[in-house]
Amino acid sequence: MNRIGLCIGSSTISWYDGQTPRRLLHEGNPLKVLKSFLPEILETGLVVVTGKKGRKLLNLPQIPEVEATEFAYKELKSKYGDHEAIVSVGGENFTLYKLNDKGNITAVFTGSKCASGTGEFFLQQLKRMDIGLDDANAVETDEIYELSSRCTVFCKSDCTHALNKGTPKESVLNGLGKVMSDKIGELMHRAGVKKILLVGGVTKNRLMLNHLKEIAEITIPDEALFFEAFGAYLHANTLEEIEIEKESVFKEGVMTFPKNESLSKFVNMVDFKDMPFKTAESGDSCILGVDVGSTTTKAVVMRARDNAILASSYLRTMGDPINATRQCLDEIRNSLDVPVEIIGLGVTGSGRKIVGLYCETSAVYNEIMAHARAASFFDREVDTIFEIGGQDAKYTFLSNGVALDYAMNEACSAGTGSFLEESAKESLNIDYREIGEYALKGQSPPNFSDQCAAFISSDIKTAINEGISREDICAGLVYSICLNYTNRVKAMRPVGKKVFMQGGVCLNQAVPVAMAAVTGKEIIVPPHPGLMGAFGVSLMVKEKTSSGSTGRRTL
Repeated sequence: MNRIGLCIGSSTISWYDGQTPRRLLHEGNPLKVLKSFLPEILETGLVVVTGKKGRKLLNLPQIPEVEATEFAYKELKSKYGDHEAIVSVGGENFTLYKLNDKGNITAVFTGSKCASGTGEFFLQQLKRMDIGLDDANAVETDEIYELSSRCTVFCKSDCTHALNKGTPKESVLNGLGKVMSDKIGELMHRAGVKKILLVGGVTKNRLMLNHLKEIAEITIPDEALFFEAFGAYLHANTLEEIEIEKESVFKEGVMTFPKNESLSKFVNMVDFKDMPFKTAESGDSCILGVDVGSTTTKAVVMRARDNAILASSYLRTMGDPINATRQCLDEIRNSLDVPVEIIGLGVTGSGRKIVGLYCETSAVYNEIMAHARAASFFDREVDTIFEIGGQDAKYTFLSNGVALDYAMNEACSAGTGSFLEESAKESLNIDYREIGEYALKGQSPPNFSDQCAAFISSDIKTAINEGISREDICAGLVYSICLNYTNRVKAMRPVGKKVFMQGGVCLNQAVPVAMAAVTGKEIIVPPHPGLMGAFGVSLMVKEKTSSGSTGRRTL
């Protein structure tokens, strides 16, 4: 009877029978791929399974990945020599196994939940550039375009902006290779190792290897693409023959995800406030407020005598805050039926400093103050603000309108609008403006937890293959944003008696509903939630205009 080692990974299935290794992509549906070949090899021998998804899918003898890796290394130690660690570089994570002199694994170091720098992320960027892996590996350049490595969505934005500016694809690809190498370097630094055995599918990435060779002594074994399967094969050779009931090998009806409650149950816990725009009158004295965010730029014209919003603009920043501001002002100017007098101009948001210089105003305030001022304008009793934007998410705790505590997402976009938009568009081809409508119709949303935006795409594939509806998947994505926010931004900080939720993401009404479901708190969404930063800075400027510190101009 033959012995076969089978490894079911996050993106591939590999197996080894002592002669010929095989490897297949499963594209989020490993069960379908397994059914195409597993019955045949079960007829020839005993199969031992390893990998993240094996335990859930198959009733077969199994071995943890750590043990499979150790089996393989000890068998190959005489062939490749001693190493300080094994680094497994896969589609969704990089793992370092630290070794002692005997070849035993003494510690395991894993990358964060962020997919930045992983194989799956690199392939996603190649797809966006319409470049194959072979073409990427053929790149010859010393030019490196420095990319953000703190988050997949932010790194993708860097790539997009670079290409839009005419940066050669070769230098962007080289930058991506460096991001991947740096991720491995971080693991090596944590483990205190230099000499590594590198295994996994990402060993085929020459751009990454070029950078990694500068910081590490690496060996890539011939067995790199099926290393864990090789270890499972070795373990299988230690087992006696086992009678397998072939009819029950596949675990049918396996549901990968736990379920959340339908969002429709929590709609009544959200109060959406309204404040219609007013019509401008000739000669109105107004305040212009501009909120320059990383993803979008917003502007409002607020009438000084009654704080009414007369006009607004909401546009993409596109990596150019000054041009976005200029376009916003042009749009507002064209939307006003009569000329108004601007007696004050204030700027907030991540691009506030450069736009403040462009607008020649000293009224530049941070967004925490601006959002707090807007919230307290609508309700003086507000004590908690949840604010979610395109790439930032913030928590503010207030007392009498004054911010006492504050927190912000650090290196992850998974709880932001960019995450939601990209996940729905790329995996489901659903426009961000339609997500809320889909999500509120979901009856049994999957719990995608609070993981990385890049990983969620493979989870969505799995959900689709399990027959989960688009409505439920959208609801699961919305839940995921709120779980990320409560776990990583709010964390252990208190939630008060009156909670406001602000930011452009609230234009998707399913998001505050999901936040109510996750927190168990009633949520108030102020009018025009995406404009609250611009409106808040307008209110702050109004309080300064009486001193005559702001110049007048006509719009």
